[in-house]
Amino acid sequence: MEYTINKLSKLAGVSTRTLRYYDEINLLKPVRINSNNYRIYGQKEIDLLQQILFYRELGVSLEDIRDIVTSPDYDAGKTLENHLTALLAKRNQLDLLIANVKKTISTSEGETIMSDKEKFEGFKQKLIDENENNYGDEIRTKYGDDVVNSSNAKVKGMTPEQYAESERLRQETDDTLKAAFEMGDPAGALAQKACELHKKWLCFFYDKYSKDYHKGLAEMYVADERFKAYYDKIAQGCAEFLRDAINIYCE
Repeated sequence: MEYTINKLSKLAGVSTRTLRYYDEINLLKPVRINSNNYRIYGQKEIDLLQQILFYRELGVSLEDIRDIVTSPDYDAGKTLENHLTALLAKRNQLDLLIANVKKTISTSEGETIMSDKEKFEGFKQKLIDENENNYGDEIRTKYGDDVVNSSNAKVKGMTPEQYAESERLRQETDDTLKAAFEMGDPAGALAQKACELHKKWLCFFYDKYSKDYHKGLAEMYVADERFKAYYDKIAQGCAEFLRDAINIYCE
């Protein structure tokens, strides 16, 4: 069955402006343009739009989606399985947060008692799920299931105070790194302080710190575009700067 752009817009719940934009960026092109100059979409385009909307729901950028669906290795069936896994993880996370909110309301009304640990369970699970979805395959391949599972267990066992401290340390590390980057010396005192803070932050998530592991992570921050993008938001080139600083720190 074929659809005009207006019919597809109503069917999928997206605006015609969005569909035109997808065409402009070569993400979703119509199968043809009819004599009235209307974009016409066929079954193949319908299925592709469904995949695009799945990815958007998971927070994937349009640029990354285009790279995925235009890749020679793209497998629609496998992609659907991956979507299902990610959505189930997201549902589990939402279920935890919903249960957390319900119990918080019940506690505020004096109907039950909620421990401090319970108040943070949903947020800790969210952190684990996001890391697994975004980086799980790479980290498990590089460091093994035992290391990753141990890290996840450590996160789940965090006290509210430890969780808050890990978040504070992460922010202090980023702030110190930004200031050090502006000074331009990875061997400088400020850059080395950022590395020490980074080490302390890592120890909230991994039982056994090692210099080789620290340097390996630093290399991954540069080699993996997703890690690199995080640090380059602090300052362009910051991922390489941190890698160089950590290598010096670990000597």
